[in-house]
Amino acid sequence: MENEVLSIILGGGQGTRLFPLTEQRSKPAVQFGGKYRLIDVPISNCINSDLRRIFILTQFNSASLNFHISSTYQLDTFSGGFIYTLSAEQRPDRTEWYRGTADAVRKNLYHFTTSAENYKYYLILSGDQLYRMNFRKFHNEHLKSGAELSLGILPVSRERAGDLGILQIDEKGFITKFVEKPGATADISELKIPDAYRKAHNIPAEKEYLASMGIYFFNRDTLEELLASDKDDFGHDIIPNCIGKLKVSSYLHQDYWEDIGTIKSFYEANLDLASPVPAFNMYDAGSPLYTRRLDLPPSKINQCTINNSITSEGSIISGAFIQNSLIGIRTIIREGASLEGVLCMGADFYETAKQIEQNAKEGIPNVGIGSGSIIKGTIIDKNARIGRNCRIGIDQLKRKDGDYSQYMIRDGIIVLRKNAVLKDGTSI
Repeated sequence: MENEVLSIILGGGQGTRLFPLTEQRSKPAVQFGGKYRLIDVPISNCINSDLRRIFILTQFNSASLNFHISSTYQLDTFSGGFIYTLSAEQRPDRTEWYRGTADAVRKNLYHFTTSAENYKYYLILSGDQLYRMNFRKFHNEHLKSGAELSLGILPVSRERAGDLGILQIDEKGFITKFVEKPGATADISELKIPDAYRKAHNIPAEKEYLASMGIYFFNRDTLEELLASDKDDFGHDIIPNCIGKLKVSSYLHQDYWEDIGTIKSFYEANLDLASPVPAFNMYDAGSPLYTRRLDLPPSKINQCTINNSITSEGSIISGAFIQNSLIGIRTIIREGASLEGVLCMGADFYETAKQIEQNAKEGIPNVGIGSGSIIKGTIIDKNARIGRNCRIGIDQLKRKDGDYSQYMIRDGIIVLRKNAVLKDGTSI
């Protein structure tokens, strides 16, 4: 199987809904879970499914993502596997950027079709979703169905259905109708899950619809023929136009899946990882998540109270109270600090004694969180400098979204920018 399938991971667009986390990096390069990046999820799913021939298509803010991939995923020569990034490029026959997900694949077909491997199937994946899936099982179901195209699908409530591609299926699981992002008010009752299908798969009553996960298995000839058209996006153009013309099957996924598309969903998905029984299990030894090896020392915890939280490698936390929070790598939290509902991404470096002395001369805080600071309901991007006795988000007010220089407010959540500097006593 592994020699017949080429996996293509889409590196995402500008990621405007995750701004300012995507101000200096692409969406798949955004950190999650304390030590990982979003791109690690689809790559890990591929590796765990014995799919080791992977292309990653990138375009916006791709330097951080490219470095992470090249320094992390170096497959041995005996496996015949590879993980390559293909950045958007200009060529004599084209000068424009990608116009959509399908156009990104189209513009790189040359690289896929000139490979020495004789691929029979293309697996198309998103680089910014959180889930765990065995693609080997998906592929087997695709083969058994005799379909030309298969979609990964999951049951969703009407509340979630508005922002996803919603589909209708027959009794054999073949897709008969597809509506891309119908919105919150459209009448889509005709697309509800058939009772027989619901009972056969034990789907909860509150999940009334089936949504596309943005994961596609194509027969090679089918995809290359479809890309010969001028359609630029899989969800808006390619998939809807296939219904009724091709044999399109479905693969039901009833485990955790989250499209990390907004600041709110990103924040909530990360903090849930620190709950006693998280929806997404990072501790599955049979299906591990891979990421860049950092060789950091263990975290050092001195006289702290920590509840329902995750602390990542290389952190030093002294005399702090931390609750329902996620602490990233190399985070320095000083005496008397209090964090509740905080996603802290950590730091890229440790400061030396000389650098700390220079900070004092310049009147700027050290990297990390200063003594006596109280922070609630906040995302802290990397390398932030938070001074002593700061007060961030503690009044639980409904804040107006906007850009406030060192921080932004998105979906009512305070987001400190990467390299942000908050001097002693700052209140937000």
